[in-house]
Amino acid sequence: MKRAALVLAIAFLASIFVNASWLAPTPRGVMKVIAHRGVMQQSGRANTSGVNCTATKIEPPVHDFIENTLPALYQAQRLGARMIEIDLTQSADGKVVLFHDANLDCRTDGRGPVSGATLSQLKALDTGYGYSPDGGKSFPLRGKGRGLIPALEEALAALPQTPLLYNVQNDDAAFGDRLIAALKAAGRDPVAMHDGFSAPAPALARIRAAWPRAWSYSDEELGACTNAYLVQGWLGLTPAACRGGTIIIPLNREWLYAGWPDRLIARMEAAGGRIIVIAPSGDHKPMGLDLPEQVGHIPVNFNGYVWVDDMWSVGPALRPGASSR
Repeated sequence: MKRAALVLAIAFLASIFVNASWLAPTPRGVMKVIAHRGVMQQSGRANTSGVNCTATKIEPPVHDFIENTLPALYQAQRLGARMIEIDLTQSADGKVVLFHDANLDCRTDGRGPVSGATLSQLKALDTGYGYSPDGGKSFPLRGKGRGLIPALEEALAALPQTPLLYNVQNDDAAFGDRLIAALKAAGRDPVAMHDGFSAPAPALARIRAAWPRAWSYSDEELGACTNAYLVQGWLGLTPAACRGGTIIIPLNREWLYAGWPDRLIARMEAAGGRIIVIAPSGDHKPMGLDLPEQVGHIPVNFNGYVWVDDMWSVGPALRPGASSR
């Protein structure tokens, strides 16, 4: 028993030494804010379980910006976003458009699938039509989203120097080909622009064939890297799933990740991987930061990505000098 205790004690001390953040090199570079859908209306702290249309559960609006529209993307950039996540789907005439849902019924005054409407028909809709802070009693954004559903080409032209994270909603390889064609037609080089792709496996395979060096991941790959590191990281290892991969770190669970922050940053950089910090985990919480005080939990030398849901509130806290509301 004494020998076993001694071995365990030595192993524990070795783990502390191997994972010591203070012995790792100081990270170089700056934190990169990802604005989720630009500046959007918030429903993250409402109980939306069992609710088909989350637009009817938004908080009382403090601004008029609507997700995935050009004004929302512009404003996110003005508030200091270093990258903007946009949701991509397709219209009936084969255009890649910015819209989150598969159907129009929840957020707009349209009906049916997005893929059943042409781009001109989508632009005739009011994308602020369905938002309500009181379950349908009032609709403060009606009339303010008319004509605001953009094609991808419009977003690329509007933000030519801003890195974008393309969130592919379509689970088919053909949409990956359509996205690749649209980016190439616009003269966009995702590698040079430091863009990223989040996509299901079929579309992701096509994207990686076109740009092998671009940042890309699927939800399954996020989970594989994150879960593997939670075990292998304490052994001083970087899991194979994290080589070129992406790891997710909730702000209230960072102590579970060996070597946080500096040692973990060094390991992921050596493996060509990336780190995304998200909001504290828990029931009915958004993925991204939505409170300014959460900023204080991010290490000052963190040089990875910070996912922000409420850019309107959190952006000025993250980068006060870049705030422009």
